[in-house]
Amino acid sequence: MTDVVKKEEIKLSDHFTYRKLIRFVIPSIVMMIFTSIYGVVDGLFVSNFVGKTEFAALNLIMPMIMIFGAVGFMIGTGGSALVAKTLGEGDNDRAQRYFSMLIVFDLIVGVVISAVGIIIIEPVAVLLKADAEMLPFCVQYGRIVLAFQPSFMLQNAFQSFLITAEKPKFGLGVTVCAGMTNIVLDALLVGFLRLGLVGAAVATGISQCVGGLIPLFFFMRENNSLLRLRRTKMELMPMLKACANGSSELMSNISMSLVGMLYNLQLMKFAGQDGVAAYGVIMYVNFIFVSFFIGYSIGAAPIVGFHYGAGNTDELKSLLRKSVIIVGLVGLFMTGLAESLAYPLTKLFVGYDAALFELTRRGFMLYSLSFLVCGFNIFGSGFFTALNNGAISAVISFLRTLVFQVSALFILPLVWEVDGIFFAIVAAEILAAVVTTVFLIVKRKKYSYF
Repeated sequence: MTDVVKKEEIKLSDHFTYRKLIRFVIPSIVMMIFTSIYGVVDGLFVSNFVGKTEFAALNLIMPMIMIFGAVGFMIGTGGSALVAKTLGEGDNDRAQRYFSMLIVFDLIVGVVISAVGIIIIEPVAVLLKADAEMLPFCVQYGRIVLAFQPSFMLQNAFQSFLITAEKPKFGLGVTVCAGMTNIVLDALLVGFLRLGLVGAAVATGISQCVGGLIPLFFFMRENNSLLRLRRTKMELMPMLKACANGSSELMSNISMSLVGMLYNLQLMKFAGQDGVAAYGVIMYVNFIFVSFFIGYSIGAAPIVGFHYGAGNTDELKSLLRKSVIIVGLVGLFMTGLAESLAYPLTKLFVGYDAALFELTRRGFMLYSLSFLVCGFNIFGSGFFTALNNGAISAVISFLRTLVFQVSALFILPLVWEVDGIFFAIVAAEILAAVVTTVFLIVKRKKYSYF
């Protein structure tokens, strides 16, 4: 029985058929989908049990919180690519040192960001045009969630490192535990005890502790994975390399948050508080759909990084070809599914308000057209990160999530008003797909992936 189980285990050094590739990345995909679903729970409970103003306040301040948490994604994605490449080169001892150093660094930065965020959150909320009614709710929710920032950043980093450690199923289990914690506590604190935004924030914070501390304790002990935390020292060059390599994910998250703020400003201008609430619903549902692509990219990155480090160019060609086909087919499916579910999903969040419901439903149907191409762009950026080329990955992310979207966000409403705001993402993804394709062609000889 033991021999059979061992034969079924998937290693980074394996040749990946479609079946084996999908089996390896499925835990990461499910992990990201589940993460997005339990993230949606806060909004769902606040919208239905607390009120429209509190829901709008949560959505207004959330981009700032996500900017701070993006540092954890940077360290996790950039660091896991570096560690996977080092493992592929056969230097396990150095890989362990890098891993330990990056986790300590992540924790220290998390504490600093938590303190800074709590101090500056009120002036930031004012800068984001929170009115007198929304401001206290923005500050209340933000300060509680930011108090748990170190755990949130650990959770973000471990999502990538658990895959590199060949423990994607364990990572999925941790995410499920964290998600169920958030769902149960939201139901208890917001739905039953009626603690409002305070209850939602506490539920989120405790769930982040579950997601961050369980992997921390796992890696601190003897385990059967490729990685373990050990005594280490800060090494400037590998730390800078990991951060530079993960800068695309940092840029992507920061850009999305900044763009989210601009969306809110534009929607406040064209549609008022209802526009902000509608965009909040769309973002919650959008994250569930794009989580497949994010999860696939996170899951496939250590495989790409390992084979790049080992010099297996044939496997790189195979991985790129299979991945483009997979994300393309899923993009078609996701778009059709989103269009068909626009009505019931919108009804679930804001069915209590007819005008808000119609605004949200129409916005979501326009926005969901972006699923046709966004998977290709997300994977393309992650692919270059896995190849330890953070510069190209950052350029793709920067253009896709900031330059193209901001340009479209200010130009298209001049013609189509509110519809132009929701369609901006579609225009941005199409332009980004062109850029991603050009980079893949230009760099094909350097990396020999086709």
